[in-house]
Amino acid sequence: MSKIERQQIRQTIRAKRQALSKVQQSAAQIAVKQQVAQLELIKPDSKVAVYLTNDGELNPASIIEFVWQQNAKVYLPVLHPFAKNYLAFFEYNQTTALTHNKFGIAEPKLNAQTICPVNNLDIIFLPLVAFDAQGNRMGMGGGFYDRTFANAHPQQKRIGLAHDCQQLDALPTETWDVPLDMLITPTQIIFPRRDLS
Repeated sequence: MSKIERQQIRQTIRAKRQALSKVQQSAAQIAVKQQVAQLELIKPDSKVAVYLTNDGELNPASIIEFVWQQNAKVYLPVLHPFAKNYLAFFEYNQTTALTHNKFGIAEPKLNAQTICPVNNLDIIFLPLVAFDAQGNRMGMGGGFYDRTFANAHPQQKRIGLAHDCQQLDALPTETWDVPLDMLITPTQIIFPRRDLS
């Protein structure tokens, strides 16, 4: 699939999620948090990477609150200060000072005391533009998550969060695309058809 076709998919799906009303967004946020809670994935002392919503993405704010309630730690992605086009993850809590990166996305200010090595993260909740039931994810096109988690620890769980309107029957993939272990939408929990043992 050409770069132009991939861009067209991004444009179409982004428009769909941006068209969701505040009421729909709020209901989706609560429903996905309930899905996460029933899975019992978050343990005390879990290190959980989440993101802050942008561009109509499914808002994980309720998941962040839930992670804190489980006495687990939340980490947010930051554009890596030294490794170009990679992400670093810094702890996030109610008092964390935020700044905005070059894409206008809020991220924690750099603090060497609160960084978590990527391979030490237990669960990574990823934003996405589009997905399919096979666990394929299409991001915004920068490749930040794919690069960062290309050699991720096999015990990590990479979980995509999305609105149902972001699902496609089949998503074009590239060799560098990192597949997801699970996808959660307001109405579905999808375990892609692959061996997770």
